Amino acid sequence: QVQLVESGGGLVQAGGSLRLSCAASGTIFSINTMGWYRQAPGKQRELVADITSGGSTRYGVPVKGRFTISRDNAKGTVYLQMNSLKPEDTAVYYCAARPSSKAAYDAWGQGTQVTVSS
Repeated sequence: QVQLVESGGGLVQAGGSLRLSCAASGTIFSINTMGWYRQAPGKQRELVADITSGGSTRYGVPVKGRFTISRDNAKGTVYLQMNSLKPEDTAVYYCAARPSSKAAYDAWGQGTQVTVSS
C-alpha cells in the first residue's frame, strides 16, 4: 500500500506563488503516476497535473503555463510549483498515485488547503 502526505498549502495573495510537496511511503516502487487534484467548495474534483515515472506530464487547462509538476522518483516525492495564482485557484489540493498510467488513482492524501486572496 501507498500512503501520501501533502505539505505546503497556505494563504497567498493573487499573483503570488506556492509550492506543494507530496511524500509517498510504503510500496513506492509500485507507483507509476503521481498527480495533483483539487476541489473547490461546491465543485467537482478536477485534475491539476500529473506526471509518470518516465516524466510525461499533463495539465488541466486552467493551470497550463502557470503551474509546473515535478517528481523525484528515488524519494517518492512529487511537487507542484504554482505561480501567478488567482482567487479561482482556491481549493483543497490532493495528492494522488496510481500503479499505471491506465489505472484509476488508488492512493490519496488528506489534502492541503490553498487560499488565494484578491
